[in-house]
Amino acid sequence: MRYSLLILLAVILSPTISAQQHALNLIPKPNKVVYGEGTTQISSSMSIFTTTEYEDLIPLLADFSEIAQLPLKVIKKVGKKHQNGIRILPAIQQDNIPEGAYRLQIDESGILIKAGETQAMIAGIYTLIQIGLLEKDPSILPQLTIDDSPRFTYRGLHLDVSRHYMPISFIKKYIDIMALYKFNYFHWHLTDAAGWRLEIKQYPELTSKAAWRTHTNWKEWWANGRMYVDQGSPNASGGYYTQKQARELVSYAAAKGITIIPEIEMPGHAEEVLAVYPELSCTGKPYTQGEFCIGNPETFTFLKNVLTEVMDIFPSSYIHIGGDEANKQHWEKCPKCQALKQEKDLKTEGELQSYLIKDISSFLQDNGRKLIGWDEILEGGLPEGATVMNWRSEKEAIDAANMEHDVIMTPAEYLYFDSYQSDPRTQPEGIGGFLPLDKVYSYNPIPSEIPEDKAVHIIGAQANLWSEYTPVYQQVEYMVFPRALALSEINWTKQEDRNWKDFHQRLQEHYKILQKLEVNYHRPSYDVHSTVIFDKEAKTNTVSLSSEQNAPLIYYTTDGTKPSAHETPYTNPFLLSSTSTIKAASFIDSIRVSPIETIQLDIHKAINKKVYYNTPWEVYAAQNELTLTNGEYGGLSFKDLQWQGFTGSFDAYIDFERREEIKSVGMRFMQLPGPGIFFPDKFHVYISDNGKNYREIDVVKNEDDYNNPKLQFKTFQVNLAKPQMARYVKVIATNPKGGYLFTDEIVIH
Repeated sequence: MRYSLLILLAVILSPTISAQQHALNLIPKPNKVVYGEGTTQISSSMSIFTTTEYEDLIPLLADFSEIAQLPLKVIKKVGKKHQNGIRILPAIQQDNIPEGAYRLQIDESGILIKAGETQAMIAGIYTLIQIGLLEKDPSILPQLTIDDSPRFTYRGLHLDVSRHYMPISFIKKYIDIMALYKFNYFHWHLTDAAGWRLEIKQYPELTSKAAWRTHTNWKEWWANGRMYVDQGSPNASGGYYTQKQARELVSYAAAKGITIIPEIEMPGHAEEVLAVYPELSCTGKPYTQGEFCIGNPETFTFLKNVLTEVMDIFPSSYIHIGGDEANKQHWEKCPKCQALKQEKDLKTEGELQSYLIKDISSFLQDNGRKLIGWDEILEGGLPEGATVMNWRSEKEAIDAANMEHDVIMTPAEYLYFDSYQSDPRTQPEGIGGFLPLDKVYSYNPIPSEIPEDKAVHIIGAQANLWSEYTPVYQQVEYMVFPRALALSEINWTKQEDRNWKDFHQRLQEHYKILQKLEVNYHRPSYDVHSTVIFDKEAKTNTVSLSSEQNAPLIYYTTDGTKPSAHETPYTNPFLLSSTSTIKAASFIDSIRVSPIETIQLDIHKAINKKVYYNTPWEVYAAQNELTLTNGEYGGLSFKDLQWQGFTGSFDAYIDFERREEIKSVGMRFMQLPGPGIFFPDKFHVYISDNGKNYREIDVVKNEDDYNNPKLQFKTFQVNLAKPQMARYVKVIATNPKGGYLFTDEIVIH
């Protein structure tokens, strides 16, 4: 990293200050920091002392010619006489430094880092680099002792370069930042339907055609034929990495303590391969399926030839083979696949897939490697020695751990960084989901229900960045940072030492580091967010206001008027016991710097009334029958347990148990076309006295565009010109697109 210790070693004379005037804001948080009384100044008279074990790590400390311009001398064989300077030394037994740990000391003698292993020493050096980047004057460092080690051995970040090719220069930058925040595995998703990205000499068409497509933007390509073209064609868009480039990147990452894990997808997500080698598909025709034909022996020949070249490039003990989301329909109809099933006495297509996975796993093990696959590789039986990358529910992780398999946690709910990180209505188009920074930080990779003796098989966590909606590297940076910093602390710091408020405070100092490194990170929004907790017994609402800023200044009103700096400043949650309209905004001094957020609180007649469903919800049960009359609205995510999801039309009624005066009936719906969530096309309201004979009082038709990709909310409401008496109120909302209807509350006044 060009900023490394070069900044630390700048020679700037300034007065000594007390180290205890401020605490370090390191991320991830170290296990133990003990502060001394003063500071230590780095001077040009200092030398760097090391031994043969760690001499290769010296480049991490300095690039003297470009930044520091300090001709410090590197001395390798250290004797007892070298008690000053910058010392990078192996730990000895008397140091009492545990395996995997490092100790960093800064005192009047200079800087001393000790560790028993290269990986631990690299972590110690990057802690020193981070201290320098955080200090106003990086030549004057606080005196301290840090004893530190990671919680998990696997600390990963993923990058999908199939959907959108990314330049090597950016991937090096990605690795630089990973190293600074103590990640040690880079999962490189090199192949998928959208493009093959690695040179394989035995199969040149993988890069002369399967790496190139008709449209630059994945979404446009996906919607317009999904065709591949020859390299050199006028509209060819894509790219690939030569084996020489990949080897150089492997060495670059290894020097920073990072192992690159290549992913070669199988048996599914192989459309690009089968477009150029259709004989490996069940149909024998290009553009007809995305799964390899498992019944064809040539499939195994191809995959093993590819993996042989991959293993020659990547020394990683792990090789990722995907194994997810394979459509098994072609296997069911394929004579070759069915013949193999019969020959091997396989009962299901899941076992057929497992046959391939086990065979590839054996091949990798014969070559001294380990197989990693997404948790679908559990289907049909898991090969011995395989590691599971868990992305669905914790159940798959627990099942794998109970079978003594190592598990890497990558849950979509917490660690899929292609999800929106801020209000989706304000963000560039994404795939869906809502994953703000605080939710990332809240994740604990150890499932609460895992047996204690099996928790050792949870070896760490990884965030994934699927690139359908990140066509350029600047957008990758925007989606990954600063959320990756939260993951760095999840993986490194003990669970009991983690605290969101403390992390958020420290994070404020890391924005300047990201700026120095020219990272296009997501800037924290000033937009106001609300959390409303409804007390069903007291029929009161407790309202909390916040923003992504640290210690925001928010003014609000409760009478629906526009907030200003003369209104009530928000300090603590407040209680309201009547229907109200809250309006709130963020301010800097007296200037409003955010849109006005409107929060509608409804104390309505349907609260606590039972909902009777003529059509059931699907998958998204939220709080079952209590969801739509609990007095609480849903938030920005359809997974927040306030939004109930229906794949058919919504048809339900409420029994008030006596006749009530009905003035209005309304329901709020969500629309987000990416994951297939749409407004209803019609909203019908009926009333009845006996629950059998209903009369329709009105219908509201949707006028909004179903093709708008942005997240939207809309309340469909029927207002009666004259109140009517009824015991039963029925609502039917018709589903226009065959996707999901999501609604959060039936509001009746």
